[in-house]
Amino acid sequence: MDRVVLDTDILSEVLKRKDPTVVVRAEEYLRGHGRFTITSVTVLEIVAGWHRLQREDRVQQFLARVPDFEVLPIDTAAAVQAGRIEADLARTGRTVGRADSMIAAVAATRGLQLVTGNAEHYARIANLGVPIVLANWRQI
Repeated sequence: MDRVVLDTDILSEVLKRKDPTVVVRAEEYLRGHGRFTITSVTVLEIVAGWHRLQREDRVQQFLARVPDFEVLPIDTAAAVQAGRIEADLARTGRTVGRADSMIAAVAATRGLQLVTGNAEHYARIANLGVPIVLANWRQI
């Protein structure tokens, strides 16, 4: 199994051990790679979600796990790609949200497959010609 970037929805499912198929795929991935790769945008989304619910205990639990992950930042190349993605999608009237644009750009600029359960949003990005490869761990 190649190294991949986990989208926020899949990381959340992995951490909650919600979907047995996702858990099996995650365990298989960890055996081969030792840790998950996420983006700094996923950190933002998870912290924001728990903070919005005023669950500082959950924020701290998550932050305690962050050192276990490889966290990819949004560098200049990814920021430029995300800006182009966002503008192109806005022009078509089919926006996906800034976070998804940034996560896609990080994966694309690093040549990494993106594991997501939100294939519809990311397919819009791929349809722009962005070199992003999607995978869904919910499917065997």
